[in-house]
Amino acid sequence: MKAKKTATPMAQKTSWKRYLGQYWQFYAMLLLPLAYFILFKYVPMFGNVLAFRRFRPLTGPYGVSWVGLRYFKQFLGQPQFWNAFRNTLTLSAINLVVNFPIPIIFAILLNELQSLKFKKLVQTVSYMPRFISTVVVISILTELLSPSSGMITRLLKNWFGLAPVYYMNEPQYFRFLYVLTDAWQYTGWTAIVYLAAITGISSDMFEAARIDGANRFQQIIYVTIPTILPTIMIMFILKVGNLLSLGFEKVLLMYTPSNSIVSDIIDTYVYRMGLQSSTNQYSYATAIGLFSGVIGLILVSSSNFLSRRLTGESIY
Repeated sequence: MKAKKTATPMAQKTSWKRYLGQYWQFYAMLLLPLAYFILFKYVPMFGNVLAFRRFRPLTGPYGVSWVGLRYFKQFLGQPQFWNAFRNTLTLSAINLVVNFPIPIIFAILLNELQSLKFKKLVQTVSYMPRFISTVVVISILTELLSPSSGMITRLLKNWFGLAPVYYMNEPQYFRFLYVLTDAWQYTGWTAIVYLAAITGISSDMFEAARIDGANRFQQIIYVTIPTILPTIMIMFILKVGNLLSLGFEKVLLMYTPSNSIVSDIIDTYVYRMGLQSSTNQYSYATAIGLFSGVIGLILVSSSNFLSRRLTGESIY
């Protein structure tokens, strides 16, 4: 029996050069996104050193003296930080429980539509909100809920006799409005991922289920959902990783002094401490941001580990 020949290092190098020469256009296309990630994702990581150094304006970007864990001890002892941390976790958990399954259900129902024209119409209508600026979305919501001229406020007054309320200013409505706008803006867009996974399911599996007597609901339960489970778990891991990142822009636009008791999250707290504060506590804000990043890394690793143990699916 002849031994299998292995390629020599020189042959491998020649093969790599030939491959690179044949597909160099694709590697050239990678240069721009690679430069983006290096400049805007990796290089800023060096700024985290400010969490351990005292910063003074006009003295360099990396501070003037080493202070160790001083700023971490400082914000961990602040009640305002823990209020922002609690608000972040609460709002993220509600958003995850409500808005994570909705795109999955929407994609499954959309896939079951028989009329191709109606299906395309629903797809187009559901995708469009994703391309509307968050500023515009909150402006529309503010106008609709205006106590003086808002259409929804007038309808509630005329139909149910409810007194006008400035819902955007009331703490008890903040989380509901945030989750509602998030569902409206991102459900159709997120459903694209699940719809693509459903489209990739072999028709033979559905045919076999029909032969076994499964109705459409049973096909969804026993064929569709188990097949797209890897995609669901990956999206869940990514969602958990962003548990402390709610979308600074939307929360800031909805933030008012009246609802700040529930709307002040970690991102807005960092913004106020680092930029709005008269003392510009850059090092203090950096320490909080680094703390949130570490928590996010722990959440991603934990959810990835649990997913691999329970379902066999994971990112790495």
